Amino acid sequence: MMAYIPNTVVNAMFDQGWTAVRAWREYLGLTQAQVAERLGISQPAFAQQEASPRLRKAIRDKIAAALGITPQQLAV
Repeated sequence: MMAYIPNTVVNAMFDQGWTAVRAWREYLGLTQAQVAERLGISQPAFAQQEASPRLRKAIRDKIAAALGITPQQLAV
């Protein structure tokens, strides 16, 4: 079964050139600091991960959990 990804997220990725992590974070109305706190890392460390076009599976899984989505929804 395919994971649902809202049009707003997809459009942000293509129209704005955002990574899937940033598009989801913005869609969910969260700040980098809020997500970083959920992950137990600093905001600058999260900003670096958010900007990365490729994340290791373990990191992607943790970020997905922090955002309340499935890892498959980030694997775009």
